[in-house]
Amino acid sequence: MSKGTLFDKVWDLHTVGTLPSGLTQLFIGLHLIHEVTSPQAFAMLKERDLKVLFPQRTIATVDHIVPTENQARPFVDSMAEEMIQALEKSCQENDITFYNIGSGNQGIVHVIAPELGLTQPGMTIACGDSHTSSHGAFGAIAFGIGTSQVRDVLASQTLALSKLKVRKIEVNGKLKPGVYAKDVILHIIRTLGVKGGVGYAYEFAGTTFAQMNMEERMTVCNMAIEGGARCGYVNPDQITYDYLQNRDFAPKGSDWEKAVTWWESLSSNADAEYDDIVVFNAEDIPPTVTWGITPGQGIGVDQKVPTAAELLEEDRFIAEEAYRYMDLYPGQPIQGTKIDVCFIGSCTNGRISDLREAAKIAQGRQVAEGVKAFVVPGSERVKKEAEAEGLDKIFQAAGFEWREPGCSMCLAMNPDKLQGRQISASSSNRNFKGRQGSSSGRTLLMSPAMVATAAIKGEVADVRELL
Repeated sequence: MSKGTLFDKVWDLHTVGTLPSGLTQLFIGLHLIHEVTSPQAFAMLKERDLKVLFPQRTIATVDHIVPTENQARPFVDSMAEEMIQALEKSCQENDITFYNIGSGNQGIVHVIAPELGLTQPGMTIACGDSHTSSHGAFGAIAFGIGTSQVRDVLASQTLALSKLKVRKIEVNGKLKPGVYAKDVILHIIRTLGVKGGVGYAYEFAGTTFAQMNMEERMTVCNMAIEGGARCGYVNPDQITYDYLQNRDFAPKGSDWEKAVTWWESLSSNADAEYDDIVVFNAEDIPPTVTWGITPGQGIGVDQKVPTAAELLEEDRFIAEEAYRYMDLYPGQPIQGTKIDVCFIGSCTNGRISDLREAAKIAQGRQVAEGVKAFVVPGSERVKKEAEAEGLDKIFQAAGFEWREPGCSMCLAMNPDKLQGRQISASSSNRNFKGRQGSSSGRTLLMSPAMVATAAIKGEVADVRELL
């Protein structure tokens, strides 16, 4: 029985049936694929002599392995070249739309689908990538899936899933200057824990989210997965519709009005029942930095690395591991931590508004000596828009490198990697050991404006000092 939440309504509308295992067979409206998790899935289809059931519901791009300095083909990295060729061939054979480099629409999969208007309220979306939860910003239910599930969606356009509980996360009030969407989600994960969302979908609600633009909402939903939630979403509203109107794949003419009426009906009812409700005050959220090896190990920029005694008992073991790995000691202020590399980009923070905020900090200033700082737009469209606004010139004048679109150092399946024990200020989404390409490299997560601040100062610093 539906509890009246958007999650319940969308789930019920897409339920094909209940499988003997008790799992729901859920229809997937949009399937996004890239070069990393799809080659094996296509190979599995061939082995079983199966075709892609609805090729028009699958959209492909290349993002994880693309170099961001020189994108000339063939790629210098032969394995990367092999992967892109495999995707090109599979898309051709199966009549799948592929936004390749130079198409004008290539980019990180979670950046291009929204900007093309492919992502719409009420949809079910799947992609072989953890951060598919980003698309929930539109009031869609979006799942990151594994390679065998990519195969299942290609073959049947459905997934076998257990229904989730729904936790409403309310944030109310106005964010203080220097506090961004990234700080909001890092604060939520810090409070509820990296496993707090296991078994849940997160509904982000309250006046703070109502005031956020679509790109800010995408940042928050993107990292719902880092808090253990399977997906995160925001109910659609006028901000959603204004963003979508006139985009390539958005409904047109009289279909537009019908679509908006339909989307409105999907929002959670005023009397919807939730399995849990958590409330935050926006004014309590500071510019936030991670100090450890999980996205939940975050603190305000003006705070100190917590001592074991300040932590819950179940968090102490991982904290001890983090102190050793990060070379930070309990009670040490995070501000003043020296930085080697500054990375602005990723599916969390590589959109135009992210670059604008970072450029405000970079303008008229210089990257500190010895710091490597670079900016990677999330898509070819973002790059074009940023260059039309002159953001590339601002960054380059300040000493940042301006790159081609791709996932870049976020997971470093390309030439952008940390070297040895380098420590990076990163606008990406994960600070796990080895995440940014070096088995001993260290990552501090923060907002793009905070990364730009660290680049200028050469150390972790408070963005509010430069605003």
